[in-house]
Amino acid sequence: MKTQLALTVNGEIRDVIVPVHKTLLEVLREDLNLTGTKHGCELGECGTCTILVDGEPVLSCLALPVECQGRQIKTVEGMADGGRLHPLQQAFAELGAAQCGYCTPGILLTAEALLAENPTPTRDEVRVALAGNLCRCTGYTKILDAVELAALRMRGARV
Repeated sequence: MKTQLALTVNGEIRDVIVPVHKTLLEVLREDLNLTGTKHGCELGECGTCTILVDGEPVLSCLALPVECQGRQIKTVEGMADGGRLHPLQQAFAELGAAQCGYCTPGILLTAEALLAENPTPTRDEVRVALAGNLCRCTGYTKILDAVELAALRMRGARV
């Protein structure tokens, strides 16, 4: 059985006809060709597939597209403004916070949600916010540094 949906993804209404059993992760990657959102554990344990729905982090491997109709979905492809990187993306690139990069989209979006809610997080608050995002390559230090640098820049500090 298939259903027709109108999903607002990265500010654009996208019409899709998808099987009702498909996850939001599968629809984003397979039907909308937004492959920045990654397959990870598909059990909701690694955070690799994190996207934002109405500004809140959501594990797209556990969400159904029908639940997201009428809501704002944001993927990593929606972070940059034209050719200008989001401050988080810029800080990650500058500080080498991404190694293999597989976990990076989920971490970036989780960090974006944190900074929207709390523009001046402590390092411990950043750690808590990112606790559901696993990275197998780094020791997390550069990731934490990059989030803190982006937070400073987003508040207008020249760093």
